[in-house]
Amino acid sequence: MTVDLGIPAAPPRPLATRRTSRQIMVGDVPVGGDAPVSVQSMTTTRTCDINATLQQIAELTATGCQIVRVAVPTNDDAEALPIIAKKSQIPVIADIHFQPKYVFAAIDAGCAAVRVNPGNIKKFDDKVAEIAKAAGDAGVPIRIGVNAGSLDKRLLAKYGKATPEALVESALWECSLFEEHGFRDIKISVKHNDPVVMVNAYRQLAAACDYPLHLGVTEAGPAFQGTIKSAVAFGALLAEGIGDTIRVSLSAPPAEEVKVGTQILESLGLRERGLEIVSCPSCGRAQVDVYTLAEEVTAGLEGMEVPLRVAVMGCVVNGPGEARDADLGVASGNGKGQIFVKGEVIKTVPESKIVETLIEEAMRIAEEMGEAGAEPGEPTVAVAG
Repeated sequence: MTVDLGIPAAPPRPLATRRTSRQIMVGDVPVGGDAPVSVQSMTTTRTCDINATLQQIAELTATGCQIVRVAVPTNDDAEALPIIAKKSQIPVIADIHFQPKYVFAAIDAGCAAVRVNPGNIKKFDDKVAEIAKAAGDAGVPIRIGVNAGSLDKRLLAKYGKATPEALVESALWECSLFEEHGFRDIKISVKHNDPVVMVNAYRQLAAACDYPLHLGVTEAGPAFQGTIKSAVAFGALLAEGIGDTIRVSLSAPPAEEVKVGTQILESLGLRERGLEIVSCPSCGRAQVDVYTLAEEVTAGLEGMEVPLRVAVMGCVVNGPGEARDADLGVASGNGKGQIFVKGEVIKTVPESKIVETLIEEAMRIAEEMGEAGAEPGEPTVAVAG
């Protein structure tokens, strides 16, 4: 009897069957149906500063963002939309609050979609017929974005606070108004800053309609806290097959949102993995400085565009096993490192040469994979024990 300790032939299957939803097109990006879950972010520039906004969109695009949202709080911002929508490399969604006139401006500007927050647009329900006609004629989808912090006062009075039931009722009510006018090119979000409330709201919404859903934990907080909240909430829902687009909301540069969102999808097998660094946690058995090794290897391989798993292990307990399961790895100890490629030890090098050797071997493997026609992935870093 033989035991295969090599690399799995295929990535792990998703944890659950994807929820069946209708599909819409946001520019050239399909959303819902059988389309992959897409990663979104939002610019932090003043939209009326066209050059700065386009520059940030370019940076987000390079990081892996697939759809971008821009704020439109003023007339100057609305006037900038035609140029931004035309020159952006990815579809642009106009984010509208308070002033319904900017919804029409965004549609006329050629934006790929419009996000509206019915809870803070005065007499929004009275404008639905006009919005539905304008959006329908232009083929522009509408995202109905319900937020806990701006819930319709009628629903706050009914439920006492922004409960999952209140968020869902608000979203479905607005959808019904659009449906009365034959408009169903809709995506929905029901965001809350509490992941538990947010998860329950999306579960109820997923059971009540077939519209594609945009996941978000609103006001998630600084990078560390927001990453944890988003990973917990998105992980729970995506593992159940719920969610068609995601936006990680962080008090951090928007490119960091994209990196976190991409990693969440890769970790759940919903996107092909790119560069993955598997490294030891803190442990008294470690015989080398794993932290520094992992950081130096990550920095040396930044930008690599092939799916490659590199294991950086600090001792012989888990090291050989983890390294053997990777494309490339090192098991370190006693001032030396055993370098593995596809489960086979190819050399032993001094500790001072580990990083250099791993980078050289990674580049060689990446070149071979490229020549063999391997599909590139999105570069990410995952730290695991």
